[in-house]
Amino acid sequence: MSEAKKVLILGASGSIGTQAMEIIAGREDLEATGLAVGSDWQTAVAQARGFEVETIAVADPEAAAEARKNFSGNVLEGESAARELIGLTGPDIVLNGVVGAAGLGPTIAALTQGIDVALANKESLVIGGELVTELASATGARLLPVDSEHSALFQLIENEDDSALDRIVLTASGGPFRGRTDLEGITVEQALDHPTWAMGGRITIDSATLMNKGFEMIEAHHLFNLPYDRIGVVVHPQSIVHSLIDLKDGATLAHLGYPDMRVPIAYALTWPERAEVPVERLDLAKVGRLDFEEPDPETFRCLALAREAGESGGIAPCVLNAADEVAVASFLEGEIAFNDIPRVIEKTLDDVGSGPARDFEELFAVDEASRERTSEIISGLN
Repeated sequence: MSEAKKVLILGASGSIGTQAMEIIAGREDLEATGLAVGSDWQTAVAQARGFEVETIAVADPEAAAEARKNFSGNVLEGESAARELIGLTGPDIVLNGVVGAAGLGPTIAALTQGIDVALANKESLVIGGELVTELASATGARLLPVDSEHSALFQLIENEDDSALDRIVLTASGGPFRGRTDLEGITVEQALDHPTWAMGGRITIDSATLMNKGFEMIEAHHLFNLPYDRIGVVVHPQSIVHSLIDLKDGATLAHLGYPDMRVPIAYALTWPERAEVPVERLDLAKVGRLDFEEPDPETFRCLALAREAGESGGIAPCVLNAADEVAVASFLEGEIAFNDIPRVIEKTLDDVGSGPARDFEELFAVDEASRERTSEIISGLN
């Protein structure tokens, strides 16, 4: 038997991380070699003990101190701990399940060392797509998508010649407000009540505004090197069809399955092989019907803002993401209304402006400046 593939999991306590651990537990060809969390040291310590992991990273210093009291292994701490963990553990693949802009640094660190990245952190490509893909190309490291839509596209495109591909289509559930044209007065509880997926706070709100689908367009642009006029979005409330591709000969290929993130996670970790995953098999007769409709970018303004930022390129997607993170956090705290989210983002994009992204240092500076400007705009609303 060949040696097990060593997997480093960043964001180990989150939904992606815990499901990845579940997959690793059932396979002899995968081995957890390190774990990183933000502050949930209890989960990290329990995982490390269960999988005989010797080193963990805990970003929050106080949480790291608690971890040291309860764990006999090595505990790294601080914002750079995840990046240090990559060099220390020497993984074959890094699963980046970190939420938000904090995930960009570890992606850069892994790719710089020529290590493949199973990418669930969409901000790595939204913020730094041009530079990240250039880095991967230069070092020979692979970006293996974990988002269900991009995993589906990766699988559909993998065996097709580039010249055969006409366009790709991302599917969107539509979120909890599909079909509505008036989004005034929406509460946090309503926005967090997603009809299909159980996700974290920010991504659930991004799904409700359709910003998440906008981010996925930007990701797809960089992952598959396609212009935005060849990237479509269709609302599909059942979330059975994860993505589609249109081919030059008129054929359309689709990737289908019940919504379960273990499928794309397993595919990224075991690629180019396919793992057996204990999920319910699709029964189309039981599903009965599949519905599709055009998205409404006028009501869901975030989708249009994302496409515009993506087409502008350079620093614009970085500004978009930073403004969204701050605006969504403010909505979740009850500081702004749901409808204020796109207004605040658009104002930030206008104020910060656009331009080329010359290096990662510039992107980090733009991210910080954009967050500051967004906070100022929000303060002006209250």
